Amino acid sequence: MDPTTDNAGSIGDPGRARASLEALRAEIAKAVVGQDPAVTGLVVALLCRGHVLLEGVPGVAKTLLVRALASALELDTKRIQFTPDLMPSDITGSLVYDARTAEFSFQPGPVFTNLLLADEINRTPPKTQSSLLEAMEERQVTVDGTPRLLPDPFLVAATQNPVEYEGTYPLPEAQLDRFLLKLTIPLPSRQEEIDVLTRHAEGFDPRDLHAAGVRPVAGPADLEAARTAVAKTTISPEITAYVVDICRATRESPSLTLGVSPRGATALLATARAWAWLTGRDYVIPDDVKALALPTLRHRVQLRPEAEMEGVTADSVITAILTHVPVPR
Repeated sequence: MDPTTDNAGSIGDPGRARASLEALRAEIAKAVVGQDPAVTGLVVALLCRGHVLLEGVPGVAKTLLVRALASALELDTKRIQFTPDLMPSDITGSLVYDARTAEFSFQPGPVFTNLLLADEINRTPPKTQSSLLEAMEERQVTVDGTPRLLPDPFLVAATQNPVEYEGTYPLPEAQLDRFLLKLTIPLPSRQEEIDVLTRHAEGFDPRDLHAAGVRPVAGPADLEAARTAVAKTTISPEITAYVVDICRATRESPSLTLGVSPRGATALLATARAWAWLTGRDYVIPDDVKALALPTLRHRVQLRPEAEMEGVTADSVITAILTHVPVPR
């Protein structure tokens, strides 16, 4: 076998990597109906080494989506159900005493995986929520003073329920800002829901993705080749200024008490770059910025209470800003 290739594709061939990542949609569609925007968002996050906040009511296949993505990318995945009594060590791991050797050994927690599904992250106290911060930002955990690196790739897909807040601990702005994207998972259309029920009537089992026909179509080598190609995607000074103008406009909006930080501007530039490469270009255009503005920025702004009472949403404010900020030619 050629040392520059493996079963997932060519390590050095970005064109092959792009084709493999584009095939994810069709592969995941074997298990999940009608969630193409969420699949694209997760792929963009993997390319940018970022993390994703998934928001949707229970039963819209958030867990199945992450599992199907992991299966199609041949990546390891684990799931944590966040509860009020969950401790930080339940996530990161802990030292365990071995009576046979009379020594302590490290028992890795579920965070040591490629795709971590943090289910209902807002149901656990801030102390446990914050235990993910080091893992998300530094890609390591420190136990008993010893840092331990996490696998690469590593992505946290955290879910939260947007309609039930009793007994929850809302994520603080500092932690929300750690998520590259916030993706909303909508209820399916009538036809999509018919398709879901038809599949189940025909014997589809969401716990058995192999039986559903989901196969690996890409792998870590493709992701690495893709990341290298994304890093070479050209960004003109005009596009950089456009991103800055959008983010500065959020800080001046009368509907917001908190605008987008410079970290958010950096995130928008990165996601637009990844989207440009996925669509087959080696340069970024204004439409790439517009396409990723909502999922990249919606969780980084804070509405004024009076604006929220009038029915204003973060999405509507950002959409209005995109309409008014001059687009470079």
